[in-house]
Amino acid sequence: MPRPAAPKLFHIVHHDKLPFIIQDCHLFADSVMQAKQGQGTVVGMSRIKERRLRLPVDVHPGLTVGGCVPFYFGPRSVMLYLLYAGNHADITYRGGQNPIVHVVFDLEAVAVWADQHNLRWAITLSNAGSNFFESRDNLSGLDELNWDAIAARDFRDRDIKEAKQAEFLVEERIPWELVERIGVVNASMQRAVERQLARATHRPRVDIHLDWYY
Repeated sequence: MPRPAAPKLFHIVHHDKLPFIIQDCHLFADSVMQAKQGQGTVVGMSRIKERRLRLPVDVHPGLTVGGCVPFYFGPRSVMLYLLYAGNHADITYRGGQNPIVHVVFDLEAVAVWADQHNLRWAITLSNAGSNFFESRDNLSGLDELNWDAIAARDFRDRDIKEAKQAEFLVEERIPWELVERIGVVNASMQRAVERQLARATHRPRVDIHLDWYY
């Protein structure tokens, strides 16, 4: 499967974080969010988050994975499946997938913005939370990604699972104004998110994408 002509980036968050993101005008890296306690429901594995704060991004000396805003290259991520299953020992969140939203960006627009603001970015060829991964600092790295794995719905194979979790990492922050749209699971969540956006200056459209969920 060739790479998409206009790749998109997907960041998943609990919807109750959106008002804080809008207020701050940015999505921030975990290294920044450590000082911002109480800003919505935290999902994910605390042990992996801590490790990511130490894991180096090899193409950018001094930059760590946790010092970046992380994106997947597609919806229906492995992490979303773990939130859906709700039985992983390292995840304390047990609210299921319905409150989780996909915040979608255009990849090239994000890269251009980061370059303009002297913020580093990288493409990882596999799971950036693992102890070893390769990264690239140019868009030609997109051709090295396993796009079949990224689109895969069956990721029981270890290699497919690792490749599906490839990430786009942006140093420190990304502005809210670059959000193109938000994908949600149903009409109830669509209405809830639209209420959260009602007073925002930038109001991306909110679409129901049941196929982005388990």
